[in-house]
Amino acid sequence: MTHKRNLICACTMVRNIAKFLPEWVHYHSAVGVEQFFLYDNGSEDDLAEQVASLKSAGIEISTVAWPWTKTQEAGLSHCAVVHQRSCQWMAFIDVDEFIFSPKWNLSEKPSRSMLEAVVSVDPHIGQIYLPCHDFGPSGQTTHPPEGVLQGYTCRLDKALRHKSMVRLDAVDDSLVNVVHHFTLKSGFSYMWKLVPFVNHYKYQAWTEFKSKFKRRVSAYVADWLDPVNLDSKDRAPGLGVDPVEPAGWADRFCEVTDNTMQEVSRRWFGTGFRGRGPKVELNSDGDIAPSPSLT
Repeated sequence: MTHKRNLICACTMVRNIAKFLPEWVHYHSAVGVEQFFLYDNGSEDDLAEQVASLKSAGIEISTVAWPWTKTQEAGLSHCAVVHQRSCQWMAFIDVDEFIFSPKWNLSEKPSRSMLEAVVSVDPHIGQIYLPCHDFGPSGQTTHPPEGVLQGYTCRLDKALRHKSMVRLDAVDDSLVNVVHHFTLKSGFSYMWKLVPFVNHYKYQAWTEFKSKFKRRVSAYVADWLDPVNLDSKDRAPGLGVDPVEPAGWADRFCEVTDNTMQEVSRRWFGTGFRGRGPKVELNSDGDIAPSPSLT
């Protein structure tokens, strides 16, 4: 029996992120991700219920128990090798990261052709790097009820990091990676794309940011209170290790007002996302119909 091989899948490590999951999944499903793989690093929230709800909505999503600390690289490598037959490309992004292109702002509806265009590259390209724009709390003091995309609208000016989309056939048999840098087989190379990019909702309202760093047991920094790796870009500049909200936190990391994703999300999904599916039309094959305004 021949199984369908999806063009684009997404893989991420998760821990207690259930309330963020529907928004992230519905958005990326609408723009082209066909299957989601969650490596669960010991979640204690309602992750299973959220996954079941997404499945009932027709989303292809599954979880893998991955309880070990500081093993994010191993988890992503496992995801890359296990799913080579079911996925051509894998987006390795976190649940607070959203792939977006300003070109999509011209479309009234999301379309799976959006991400398809991103991976329409020469056959020798094995990994595509996308720059990350880090968003700040944007004046929020609690988790915005309208969702991440519509609630956070202020970010740093320069992209400081990047994430990647990987052609799984190109991954070297060694599976060596440094979180977002896979070693590729001979004959394959990397490429940068400035567009699209990743909107990283990194510095959220203080209650969420504090919880986020308690979740980092899968990566090098096991707990944000640990005085190790203090220069890591995963830490907030100047925060230190004290469990006290810094003065003026809600207004930090705001160099550029960026309402683009807020406006696009409202147009595509309605005001106040709250994890709802997109307002889209399906074609005769049951896929999201491409928007005629997208080129």
